[in-house]
Amino acid sequence: MDTTLDDPLVGRVLDGRYRIDARIAAGGMATVYRAVDTRLDRVLALKVMHPALAADGAFVDRFIREAKSVARLAHPNVVAVFDQGTDGPYTYLAMEYVSGCTLRDVLRERGALQPRAALDILEPVLAALGAAHRAGFVHRDMKPENVLIGDDGRVKVADFGLVRSVGSVTNTTGSVLGTVSYLAPEQIENGITDTRVDVYACGVVLYEMLTGSKPHNGGSPAQVLYQHLNEDVPPPSALVPGLPAGLDALVAQAAARNPELRPSDAAALLGLVRGVRGGLGEGELDAVPPQALARTRTAAEDRTGVIPRAVDDQQPVLRTSRLESTPLAPSTSLAPSTPLASSAPPPPTRRLPRGPRRGPLLIVAGVLLALGLGTGVWYINSGQFTKVPNLLGKSEEQAKSQLSAAGLGVKRIDRKFSDAFERGTVMNTDPEGGKRIRGNGAVVLTVSRGPEVVGVPDLKGRPLEEAKAELTKTGLAPGIVTQAFSQDVARGSVISTDPAGGQRRAPDTAVALVVSKGRPIQVPNVTGRTLDQAREALEGLGLTVKTAGEQVNSPSAPGTVANQSALAGAQAAAGDTVTLTLSKGPRQVQVPDVTGKDLDTARRTLEGLGFQVKVDRPFLSFSDTVDSQSVLGGLNAPEGSTITVRTRGL
Repeated sequence: MDTTLDDPLVGRVLDGRYRIDARIAAGGMATVYRAVDTRLDRVLALKVMHPALAADGAFVDRFIREAKSVARLAHPNVVAVFDQGTDGPYTYLAMEYVSGCTLRDVLRERGALQPRAALDILEPVLAALGAAHRAGFVHRDMKPENVLIGDDGRVKVADFGLVRSVGSVTNTTGSVLGTVSYLAPEQIENGITDTRVDVYACGVVLYEMLTGSKPHNGGSPAQVLYQHLNEDVPPPSALVPGLPAGLDALVAQAAARNPELRPSDAAALLGLVRGVRGGLGEGELDAVPPQALARTRTAAEDRTGVIPRAVDDQQPVLRTSRLESTPLAPSTSLAPSTPLASSAPPPPTRRLPRGPRRGPLLIVAGVLLALGLGTGVWYINSGQFTKVPNLLGKSEEQAKSQLSAAGLGVKRIDRKFSDAFERGTVMNTDPEGGKRIRGNGAVVLTVSRGPEVVGVPDLKGRPLEEAKAELTKTGLAPGIVTQAFSQDVARGSVISTDPAGGQRRAPDTAVALVVSKGRPIQVPNVTGRTLDQAREALEGLGLTVKTAGEQVNSPSAPGTVANQSALAGAQAAAGDTVTLTLSKGPRQVQVPDVTGKDLDTARRTLEGLGFQVKVDRPFLSFSDTVDSQSVLGGLNAPEGSTITVRTRGL
């Protein structure tokens, strides 16, 4: 049945510009339409938030955050956002329209992919995520549904709706937003979401492309979460025998349970992928995998959901919740899929008796509640009431601490712009300070995001860590850090920023930093010198000297420097290391017998072995035949040494 006919927006022109032609897919938070921009006469995808959610500030903020985040990326492998606006009850994003399918469609139809195809898809995905990571953002919901493959073969990453600033690494609400099959262990256990959670998800996606199956499968999302926490991702070759060991190692490193063992971001993982690919032969890349390997999975495993987690080691709280509704269904002509959220209010909480920390078992128990094994249990107290403390101007942590001391909890935290309250401080509470509330009640905190537009501070000359702290305090996010030489800025301090100091930007904008390597040092030529002489010359300039473990043959005398890692004349920074390789003298080469040969042949033969050739022609000799040579044929001579050949006389 075509539900497009029942959609009231189909056929309308939104915001006087976007003519909606057809509905692509719908979910709990938004509906995606194929539309035409009547001003520019181009087809695009229009993502429209459901009017019932437009009144919820948190949903609207998240919706708009997606537009702002993706619009900053401008990367060929990211689904572009063209516009964002509101028309009456409708809040929308105008996005690039991608005609094709999702990676999920490909895996559902084909199962395991050839290694070449899997890497061809993974590389542009990592390029897109690498751009996001360098800009200071984390995707947080990487999965095959969010990888679009166009009819022209282009690969694009969609749905940055869950994107967060790299600086916002910890979820403090007691829940984690994501899709259970691709959640990193630290997301589940601690709510930590830095660039390495995207790396973990890409490792899981690579495993799925190579095997046609997810690494962790269970009868319920709770079982999958438990496996993420307690079981390593198995090598793909265990399921598809014959896969190269390099691919096993790549999956193991990307999907390591310990985030410290993973590549630091998508760009670092892309470098590893290209290195592994370069080491594979054509036959290994094009090996045909066994088909029909895909395992049965439950629908809940592929949903983007709110996953409760333990939030207090001493007094754990299980929060009943419900998963957000499933991502948008695939279509033959696809716009980005959307992790969709329910608008239902959160159910009440259940406090367990004080006891030891349960770790993963507590998390699993919380997930079971989240999956609907009950509507929640009200904790009934003795009917006592208490006053809400006055929290205005307090930091978020101070407010939580005072509420906890009063026996109260935090129902939720809203964040709004304010010119009157500093960023990170409480600007309002519900109920207000001084109002009476039941002793086990919860308070809604509204925390200031600071001014809606903030000025970039002038950070020139500030040490890097101090500059990062100042950006965070101002409400901006430290972005990518690069290094450059400077004559007037001390090593380790900031030379410049992008945007520059004094410019105004929205909160959480990533600011790139250029940090000084100090004054450039011109590296001298130390080849041919003794090790002590070379060390003295280099260390005297502020460089660090390291000696290579093996010596090499060279024209230099034994024990002198044969090679240096930084070429003479190159620029280096104070503290940079120059590695010296010592000579074990020239290589001894057997001299051929060239007597009786013509001069040209003798010269080519000797020079071809690395010797210098000198010709000694007697007076009045007109012969071109070699009569004798300075080193007899069959004897050894140092490579590069001179062999004298003499022609016959009269």
